[in-house]
Amino acid sequence: MEKAEIETITKPYRLLLACPSGLSPSQISVVFDGVYDRIPHPDINLENSISEIWDQRVQKNPSLYNGTKFRYGQHVWNGGGGSNQEPHVCLNLGLTDYRTFVGTNLNPLWERFLVRSEDDAIRCQHTSSPLGNGAIVETSDKKILVLQRSNNVGEFPGHFVFPGGHPEPHEVGIISHHHKDVTDSKAINNKVSQEMFESIVREVVEEIGVPSASLHEQVFIGLSRRELNVRPTAFFFMKCSLSSKEIPKLYSSAQDSFESTQLFTVPMIELENMASKMPGCHEGGFALYKMMVEAVKNV
Repeated sequence: MEKAEIETITKPYRLLLACPSGLSPSQISVVFDGVYDRIPHPDINLENSISEIWDQRVQKNPSLYNGTKFRYGQHVWNGGGGSNQEPHVCLNLGLTDYRTFVGTNLNPLWERFLVRSEDDAIRCQHTSSPLGNGAIVETSDKKILVLQRSNNVGEFPGHFVFPGGHPEPHEVGIISHHHKDVTDSKAINNKVSQEMFESIVREVVEEIGVPSASLHEQVFIGLSRRELNVRPTAFFFMKCSLSSKEIPKLYSSAQDSFESTQLFTVPMIELENMASKMPGCHEGGFALYKMMVEAVKNV
């Protein structure tokens, strides 16, 4: 049964939403609106530190660029009470950018951006909180794909992760809240909802090297937020028609293989051990996957 869960602070992640039975694209909708954008912090010195942190990062790495991202605001869950009603979740998304992410969530003072509240949307209202995505990919012989991150990436170098990245506003023609088709908000919301699923397939194709035609049965399994700098990630489960022996050959020529140093294809028992060496949001992704596996057993 789907449910929203608040984890204890001792865990490195908080499950904002768990959907163990998996939701198909028709069960996910999006409301993209400026009301879900970040609210500036009233402390002007803290706000000014966003530019300072970004400038420092660019000086160290001139190749950094500031791209737009969808900001996770909150979600609305409908469990589908009637016998003919399917469960449904609506993601409320705003717009943010990488610069603001670096200056808030990745700021050494990131905890000062938080508001004391049990309501996640209020607690994180001053942070950039770009919505990341992650994929639990199961091979034809029931192994799961895990990457070891490169030492040159900005976050968690050398850690184990599931393939993933971000849904991208520019993929659906959004550069601001004042784009040309702003009058047709329903069409925009549908495009953004579609991008949630298309982007995670794209990330797997680019990072692993498998053809998109080999990926099928994509379902949304929930939202995890890591406690360290409150980064939110949407997780998906999908099957790959290729075996764990076929995939490593494709990985060597993957478009974004530079982001990782190694690909692992592991059974559940090994994945359990690797999860503790993942960033908190991805460890939360493993927890969501485990809940899905348990739900299938109990059907």
